[in-house]
Amino acid sequence: MQKIAILYDASQAILSTFDLDEVLNQILTIVRDYFQLQNGAVLLLDKNKSELYIRAHIGYQGVQGLRIPVGKGLSGSAAQLKRPIYAPEVSKDPRYLDVIRTTGSEVAIPLMVRDEVVGVLDFQSEQVNFFDSEMIDLLTLFSTQASLALENARLYSLERRRAEQLEAINAVARQTTAVLDLDELLTVVCRLLLEWFHSDHVAVLLAEGDTLRVRAHEGRLTPNLAMGAQLAPGRGLAARALGQGRSVIENDVNAVEGYVAGFAETQSELCVPLIFFGEKLGVLALDSARKNAFEPDDMQPLESVADICAAAIQNASYFDRMKQLAYVDGLTGIHNRRYFEMRIVEELERAGRFQGRMSIIMVDIDNFKRVNDEFGHLLGDEVLRAVSTILKQQLRKSDLLCRYGGEEFAIVVPETTGENAVRVAEKLRRQIETHHFPGVPRLVTISCGVADYPTHGITRDEVVAAADSALYNAKQLGRNRVASAAPKREFSASK
Repeated sequence: MQKIAILYDASQAILSTFDLDEVLNQILTIVRDYFQLQNGAVLLLDKNKSELYIRAHIGYQGVQGLRIPVGKGLSGSAAQLKRPIYAPEVSKDPRYLDVIRTTGSEVAIPLMVRDEVVGVLDFQSEQVNFFDSEMIDLLTLFSTQASLALENARLYSLERRRAEQLEAINAVARQTTAVLDLDELLTVVCRLLLEWFHSDHVAVLLAEGDTLRVRAHEGRLTPNLAMGAQLAPGRGLAARALGQGRSVIENDVNAVEGYVAGFAETQSELCVPLIFFGEKLGVLALDSARKNAFEPDDMQPLESVADICAAAIQNASYFDRMKQLAYVDGLTGIHNRRYFEMRIVEELERAGRFQGRMSIIMVDIDNFKRVNDEFGHLLGDEVLRAVSTILKQQLRKSDLLCRYGGEEFAIVVPETTGENAVRVAEKLRRQIETHHFPGVPRLVTISCGVADYPTHGITRDEVVAAADSALYNAKQLGRNRVASAAPKREFSASK
């Protein structure tokens, strides 16, 4: 009775905490101090894979990560039969798994909660016949207290996790609904998921046709895919999740055939599709550097987050489209004056900060009113569209082309000034002059005025006024030519 009383007092210690790691530490401490056992392990049950895995241990070496199928070995047999299994001499027991070469005897006792196995206590000794019936009985009695302590810790952890997940859902809802810029939104989503869902890295991949593109990622893992990289159609867990329209968990990616490693250290990955009213927008991908990092219980709150994110991404996409429409000229499809006024200020500020250079080219279609008067406004519109297309095709991607108003265009040419800028304008003039415009039986030409920053001005008004004056000079000199601004309003023209 004294032994039972002492054991009962020890057992109360493990029931006094709800922290799983502390419970496990208390269990092993009691095993070591009370039972004088130097080799012991607590194995927990992975119901999805029907495997036992070592969650904590003392004495054993090289067993971390060991997984034992239910029904295999003494521990698996104890879990399957739901009763203690003892091998007084393991070399004579066919069930013994030869993991620890020095083992003489082993006992495995199931951890039970309401007739359900939650794990196994496994103890080994180098001595044969080390465990007598009294010790096994006491260990079995102790296992009931350990089972209760583990279940309490599990329930507490589950409730705490659910509370955190609900708070995470609310945080995501609050912060994403206020963000309308798509790139900013995706960054916010990654950071919130990283903060609330215990992963090492988070990525957002958005659908583009039948492929996925990496649009944002945050975390501590090493990327194998660059930002903006496209995944081959149908490749990877993200593509599988999006194709199936449901979440996918892989807790050991090394065992997944054809796995595409987005991050070098990934061992576990959870992918949740982003679906908005049936439209598949993309995937949230959570990666962990450890195996078995994700649980099925993680999917429901993450799917709730994904629904919120999908709505926010769709709203941001709509806003982005509306913003683009606000900055695009409806007739020609190029940027409009509103966009020019915004970007010219940005370009001048950038040039000023980094001691850069840039030019403004003002372009005007010569005698455009006569085109409208002689051939009608519909043909005039076609000429405007054709001129816009030609100008856009001849410019670099870094150059900015805008319809400034009517038949006038404004071009920002970064890091190009002087004769180089004049040559750009000359190339544009020649392309228009030599182009055949269907329905127009005479030449369509343009005049250009070129001004440089900082030579002809340092503010928006100064540089644009200088280019406008140069354009006026080109018109006065006979049209179909390029004029460059010069200090003190002196102009030189070329054709």
